[in-house]
This record gives sequence, structure tokens and C-alpha cells, in this order.
Amino acid sequence: QLQVVESGGGSVPAGGSLRLSCMVSGYDGTPHRCVAWFRRNPGMPREGVAVIRVGGTYTLYDKSVNGRFTISQDNAKNTVYLQMNSLKPEDTALYYCAAGHISCTLDRNYFSYWGQGTQVTVSS
Repeated sequence: QLQVVESGGGSVPAGGSLRLSCMVSGYDGTPHRCVAWFRRNPGMPREGVAVIRVGGTYTLYDKSVNGRFTISQDNAKNTVYLQMNSLKPEDTALYYCAAGHISCTLDRNYFSYWGQGTQVTVSS
């Protein structure tokens, strides 16, 4: 089993920055290939924000955050980060980190392991 734990959420004014952290630990027989960030607002499905290939350089961003958010990793710490700059009120959501083995996409169906989420609130 893999364990996924997020941290770093909070409240900031519009234009501010936050950095989220995601630690992935454990092992289920297959090295996880991809770690992604998703977000969700009440009553809405989770939407993909960014994904990174573990140990590699491949990244993919949703167009709504491209140029403002950066996903990165520290393999020595088994941690993936999401640096969020120029935050907007519409970025307000519960942010989830997820790990998967299959494909580095922004489709939530490709991810088997999820954290509990960390709240990000951006005020106008």
C-alpha cells in the first residue's frame, strides 16, 4: 500500500503564493510512476491540476494554471511540490495529491492512491 499525505494549504489574498507538499511512502509491489495534484469544489468532480513523472522530467498542467503553478519533486524525500503563484479566487478548492502506476495524465481514473486533501482559500 502507498500512503499519500498532503500539507501546505492555507488562506491567501488574490495574487499571493502557496506551496503544497505531497509525501508518498510505502510500496505495493510496483513503483508508482506518476504523482498528480487534483482539486475539487463542493458538488463538483475532481479536476486535474498538474502531474509529474516520478524520477523524470515530464510534467503536464491544466490550462487554467499553466504559467502560474509549477510541479516539482525531491526524490530523496519522496515528496512532490506544487508551487502556486498569482493565485486567483477561482483557485479556491480542496487540493488532493494522488499517486498512480499507469499513466501520467490529469484523469483521476488513472490514480489509485489519494491523500485526504488540503484546503486552499484565495480571497478577492
